[in-house]
Amino acid sequence: MFTGFGDAAVDFYEGLEADNSKAYWQDHRHLYDDHVRAPMQALLLALEPEFGEGRIFRPYRDVRFSKDKVPYKTQCGATAGAHYVQVSADGIMVAAGYYAMVPGQVARYRAAVDDERHGPELERLVAALHDDGFAIGGDRLKTRPRGTDPDHPRLDLLRHRALYAHTAWEPSEELHTPAVAERVAAAWRRMDPLAEWMNAHVGVTLDDAAESSRRRR
Repeated sequence: MFTGFGDAAVDFYEGLEADNSKAYWQDHRHLYDDHVRAPMQALLLALEPEFGEGRIFRPYRDVRFSKDKVPYKTQCGATAGAHYVQVSADGIMVAAGYYAMVPGQVARYRAAVDDERHGPELERLVAALHDDGFAIGGDRLKTRPRGTDPDHPRLDLLRHRALYAHTAWEPSEELHTPAVAERVAAAWRRMDPLAEWMNAHVGVTLDDAAESSRRRR
């Protein structure tokens, strides 16, 4: 049963930010296991009936092709379908949408944005989320896709190579209570129309999955 994140969750990540080393990790691993990972697993189980099975990301960074060799992530992130939640020294962050897309997905996304029925629908969804205080993120071009009319009515959306909505809450006593589960669920529900639009018009094919796997190698 989810009862909230542990009292040491924020302190653990503040310490990891200050000393991102194997020695710190080994000395404080019990805090991660008991105050971060176990509560995150309980949170996902509590949300599973409505949002589907969740998965917690590994705490170790993949530094093989990165100039930044810091070994550990300074947040615990998890997904349930197109939904995301993380806990860190900054508190809780939740999101929904597509954080990264391979070329085939980008092509389908832009075709849907260009469509005179589906594109305006997305435009309305994004505007409504923004009005409700959600931030809109996603990697995007600085200019415009090749061949795109500079006066396209949805040029800003066409620049995106990924698209998601997100919001966050600073650490508070609520972080350590069961109320976190309903707050996360309420945010995910509000972002669901965006996730559903992306699933319907972009989705993930077998080729997309294979390309994504190649990129992670």
